[in-house]
Amino acid sequence: MARAGLGDAWRCLFANDLDPRKARAYADNWGAAELRLADVATLRPADLRGRADLAWASFPCQDLSLAGAGAGLSGVRSSAFWGFHALMDALRQQDRAPRLIALENVLGLLASKGGADFVALCRALADLGYRSGALTIDATHFVPQSRPRLFLIALADEAEPPGELVAPAPVVPYAAPALRRAVDALPASLAARWLWWRLPPPPRVNRALLDCLEAEPDDAPWLGASQTQALLASLSKVSRAELERAQAAGERRVAALFRRTRADGVRAEARFDGLAGCLRTPAGGSSRQFLLDIEGGKARARLIGAREAARLMGLPDSYRLPARRNEAYHLLGDGVVAPVVRFLSESLLLPLAKAGRVSERRPEPRSPEVPPGRRRGADVAVA
Repeated sequence: MARAGLGDAWRCLFANDLDPRKARAYADNWGAAELRLADVATLRPADLRGRADLAWASFPCQDLSLAGAGAGLSGVRSSAFWGFHALMDALRQQDRAPRLIALENVLGLLASKGGADFVALCRALADLGYRSGALTIDATHFVPQSRPRLFLIALADEAEPPGELVAPAPVVPYAAPALRRAVDALPASLAARWLWWRLPPPPRVNRALLDCLEAEPDDAPWLGASQTQALLASLSKVSRAELERAQAAGERRVAALFRRTRADGVRAEARFDGLAGCLRTPAGGSSRQFLLDIEGGKARARLIGAREAARLMGLPDSYRLPARRNEAYHLLGDGVVAPVVRFLSESLLLPLAKAGRVSERRPEPRSPEVPPGRRRGADVAVA
């Protein structure tokens, strides 16, 4: 989905994932020519050809998420960052380090281990020779889904960013309070290397939750009366009052509903603001979301279908999804919203890549697999 967002302005040199199901989905949409199914920690510089302008890494969030166990960057899954870091270090030693590194993860990274993981991440990038800046972006500006994410964009020390891309202070709405607190807590040596990126105002979302839905999706049938009543009976007090107001109004309303574990048991919470909650993998966080369709005082419920979830991630209907429903949910719940990546690319990544590119300042080391004269646009490695 990062590649879908980056679009044709970039040429993908290398793609990597550990999950065979995600690799199959990638190959179905992009082909497998540059895809490597492997643990990033096992990759070596020889596996990556040429020199990329951008290395994008969306590393696992389970150990950083507020819904996780809190293992942090040392956890079994989120520690994949260190394998990526080692690979970037090896490329640096071969004078092939990318001009830009983009890291995407949950906002929980900012507070993980009391902020120590964020400091470790910034120090790791500084040790590689990069200055860092971060943005917090909620997908609600682009799609009808609440999905706040952290995007850390690091620029090689030898590159000077255009002045219009750097701000003297945090830029609203791209610096959530958690990010400002995390940056304020950085050691002086890292704070001196920090960059506040300047982006234009986000677009206004032109699609509501209802616009992403199908009348009768094959993979998400309506629940029976008894199942619906059981779901409604678990509504929180606030959500029940919202439901009753919607029923009394008589107009059609559609709400996203998800279940959370509270002190008094599992409670269902619904939002009637035209947005879905953050999509998750089937086994994570609040798990799969339901839809409540209220019309004429009556309510019916069903799960969100896979294609509907893909639309909430900003993917076109031509995007090929896994045939098995849970595999599709797993892919989408772990993904990145494509229009957010496109906005970042057009507003920041491409201008940074084009402003005095590394390859224009000095000869680019080439592996035998990269014929001279084949470069076009900007190059990216996606992990």
